[in-house]
Parts: sequence; structure tokens; C-alpha cells
Amino acid sequence: MSKLNFDQLPVYEPRHFVPPEVDLTNSQTVVDLYQGLIHRDVKSAKELEQWILDRSEMEASVDQAGDAIYIRMTCQTDNQEFANEYKKFIETVVPAIQPLNDQLNKKYLELRKQFPVTDHRYEVYDREIRSEIELFREENVPLMTQVQLLSQEYQTICGAMTVEFQGKNRTLPEMGKFLQEPDRVLRESAWRATAERRIQERDRLDEIFDKMLQLRHKIAQQAGCRNYMEYQFRAYQRFDYTPQDCKQYHQAIEKHVTPVWKKILERRRAQMKLEKLKPWDMQVDPLGRAPLKPFEKVEQLISGVEEIFKKIHPSFGTEFREMSDLGLLDLESRPGKAPGGYQNTLDEARKPFIFMNAVGVDDDVRTLLHEGGHAFHALACAGQPIHHYRHAPMEFCEVASMSMELLGDPHLNVFYSEEDFKRSTENHLESIIYILGWVATIDAFQHWIYEHPSHSREEREKIWFEIYDRFGGKFLDWDGLQEFKKSLWHRQLHIFEVPFYYIEYGIAQLGALQVWLKSRQDLHQAVENYRRGLAMGRSRPLPELFTAAGINFDFSEKTIAPLVKEVEKELAL
Repeated sequence: MSKLNFDQLPVYEPRHFVPPEVDLTNSQTVVDLYQGLIHRDVKSAKELEQWILDRSEMEASVDQAGDAIYIRMTCQTDNQEFANEYKKFIETVVPAIQPLNDQLNKKYLELRKQFPVTDHRYEVYDREIRSEIELFREENVPLMTQVQLLSQEYQTICGAMTVEFQGKNRTLPEMGKFLQEPDRVLRESAWRATAERRIQERDRLDEIFDKMLQLRHKIAQQAGCRNYMEYQFRAYQRFDYTPQDCKQYHQAIEKHVTPVWKKILERRRAQMKLEKLKPWDMQVDPLGRAPLKPFEKVEQLISGVEEIFKKIHPSFGTEFREMSDLGLLDLESRPGKAPGGYQNTLDEARKPFIFMNAVGVDDDVRTLLHEGGHAFHALACAGQPIHHYRHAPMEFCEVASMSMELLGDPHLNVFYSEEDFKRSTENHLESIIYILGWVATIDAFQHWIYEHPSHSREEREKIWFEIYDRFGGKFLDWDGLQEFKKSLWHRQLHIFEVPFYYIEYGIAQLGALQVWLKSRQDLHQAVENYRRGLAMGRSRPLPELFTAAGINFDFSEKTIAPLVKEVEKELAL
């Protein structure tokens, strides 16, 4: 586990507005800082620019204080002190500053009228601040706090899930290793043990989600939106696409991707000489070879991935080594640790932190490549002076991470023999076909949920079955396993914690596939384009970020069909 003291991180640049020793977890202290900016008299364009920089410094400092608390809580969900710190921050600091942020936004737009800037520097900033003002309602602040606390409860429940298996108490990520074992009886036993453990929490998780659903619908209505889907599209500032575009993505995936997924599964079934594929047959090598084991210890994962990053571009290797030296990695799985993986930018230091649950499987390598892509994105745009511009739209953030997975594929011989290297890259391309369909599944499910906010649990289960089967779930044999199938969506933390944040993975995967194809023609140019796009942060509209990276912002059938054909050809289906 990382033993980092976040306060000891190198300073990116000295504070000018926020006092150096101030406690940014104290709500009154933070409120006083906000009030200072709200009441400052700004008399010129130069003073306005300093006001913007001071606001950026303050937001970055407060964000880092909150992020440090969140990181500690997810690293040890069973630590009551960390849980209390996070709860206090969510209940005191966050709701205190939300209405003040609205006041700052309104003051900013008034000042921009007085002191206009003729270039395009603030074009994106202006557009997004106007959107925030239109959506903000002070009466929604306590409701949002309740949702965040429910998210923490979800994290705690999931982090506490362990299984007694083969004489040892194991985390759910650890149990995933057994699904790669050639012994089918062992795989089934491990799968059932994990699924039964999840079922024990089904009612609690359904109850949490039902509460979230009610709160979110009320938030949307109070903001003048028809439903939470409309609200969240505006909250995510999706200026460049609509819910209808997402539904067209679903249709294109069903038409072009689902048939390829069926071919992949049929080949797997034939290779395994099975009559039908069961859920526990999906991660094992279909030819009965032992599971891929890229490393034994986390240190080996770190050194191997560092070497891959160096091969893609020397600066990536250097930056990753610095992260490791600073303690900005917490990679191993252990009891009490929250599930999943993430990269979190510590905004004042402008340094990335990577969290994951490594257990020694092939996916761990790709997860670290993925989160490393996010980290390099954070470092590439660290020089953007406006805090807001140091966080790109998620659709492009995921291009950064998914492209890094594909750029890393040719160098996996760092971990593997030639035969295992080919297995790993083939697995990755198959997983891309899977993820494009899974994105459609999760996104379509969420569209239905929030378009029908008064639905019952029974109705939700029914529509989940329909949507899951629509995008390929029907190609597995779930006979006798319906109880497990009905709550598969509980595993997807995005549905609980960041609703509607999932289509980004589909959009970005298509962008990453474009980077991949270009890298096969000219690796140097593809990587330079990629780095140029990353360095822009959020400073330009989403389509321009894609263009800077040498790719097209499009997730329609026109883009999906030829890219999927390329993957299908590479897989020799």
C-alpha cells in the first residue's frame, strides 16, 4: 500500500492566494477563501486574469484536499477514521462551496462583460460556466450530499466482500484468478462462490440504488429537467452529442459488433469442445493452456510496465518512474480495499495517483497501461494555467487510456514468451469487441432506468435481461443461473456512482482504435499526435481535441463498421 503523505508532494508552483498552512478540510476556512474572491473588487482585464488564476489555485487546493481523503478511504474502506474524514468532507465542505461556486460563476460572467478578451482562450471556460449557472439549484445541494454518502456506502459494501475459498479468505478480485484455470469444475466452484457472495448483498445494493434513483429524479426536476438523463447530459456538458446519438450507437453496435462477438464465442465453444458456454468459461484459455501469469510481485508489474512505456516514448517511462518513486501507486489487492481501479489527479501538485487491485493476471498489465494513459494525460496538461482546463472531457480522457493499452500491446514480450504474447494481444482485441457491446448494454440500461424513474425492481430486472441479451448475453448458457444473472449490473460501479458515465468508453474506444491503426503505419507520428491532443487538456471543444490527436470524433455506424472490420480481420474470424 502507498504510504504517501500527500502534504509532502513536490509543489508545482507556490501559492499566491491560498495561505500555505491553511486547513482545507475545514468548511469555514474554505468558505472564507471563496468569499474573498466573491467580494474582491476587480477593476481591469489584468486584475480579472489574476482573479481567474487565484480561483484556479483555490479550486486545485481544495480539490486536492478532498481527493487525498477519497484516496485514503478507498485504499482502506475498513478504516473508520478515513471513512469519517471522507464523510465529514462530503457533508460539510462540498455542500458549503457549491452555492458559493455558483456566485463565483455569475461574478465571472459579469466581469467578462466588463473586460472582454478578444482571443479564444476563454471560449470553452465561458460556455461551461454558463451551463453550470443554468443547471445549479441551491435546494439540490443537500440531495447531492445524500447521493454521495450512498455512494460511499456502496463502496464500503463492495470493499468488504470476501469469499472463503480453498481454505483462505479471498477478495473478489483474487477470486477472478480461478476463472482462468483449465479445471472447469474449479472454475465453476469459484464463479458460484463469488456470485453467491454478491447475492448476499443484492437487497442492500438494490435498496441503495432505489434511494439514489429517487434523489436523482428529484434533483433533475428541481433543475427544470424532464428526467435525470436530461439533467446528467447537461451536467456532463455534452455539447457535441445527444441521447439520440447514443441510441444510434446502440443500434450500430447491435448490427456490427454483436455478430462479431457471436463469432468469437462460437470459436471459443468449438475450441473448448463444449456443447454450451457457461459464464465460468469466458476467461480461461480456450485451448486449455495455463493462465497467463505476467508477474508474481507488484514490483515486477511496475518495472515491466515502465519498460513498455519507455518503448512507446521515453518521457512516459521517466514520468512513470517518478510516480513510483513518489509513492503515487497503490496497486495490490487486499481485504478492505475498494474494488476496481482509477487514476486521480492531485490537482495542486498536478501529479497523478493510480489505484488498482492487482492479483497477477493479464488484465492487471492492461489496467496499469490504461491508468498510466490517464496519468500521462494529467501530466501533459499540467501546464494549463486554468484549473478547469487541466481536466479534459471524459470522452477524450478515455482515448488517452485506451490508446495506451493498444500502443503497449506490441511490447508485451516484456512479460511474456512469443506464444503468450500472441495470446495476450488476441485476448485484448477480443475484449475490445466485448467492451463495445458492454458499453451499449450499460448505457442502454441507464437510459431506460432514468426515462422510467417510477419503475419497480421487477420491471428493472426484466429490462436488464432484455438489454443484456440484446448485446450478446444470450450467447451464454444461463440455464439455472437466472438469480445470478438478474443482478449482474450491480458489479458496474458507474451505475451507482457516476450515472451515464459509460458511453465515454465506447466513444473513446473508437478513438483509440483509430490511434492504433495510425500507429501501425507511423508509430512516431501517431504518438506525437496523441501527445499533442493530451497537452490541450480541456482548452478546446471535444471534436478539436480528437482532431489534434489525428483522429475523428464520431461514434456512428460510419466509424464503427470499418474499425470493427479491422479488428475482425486481425482476429482472423
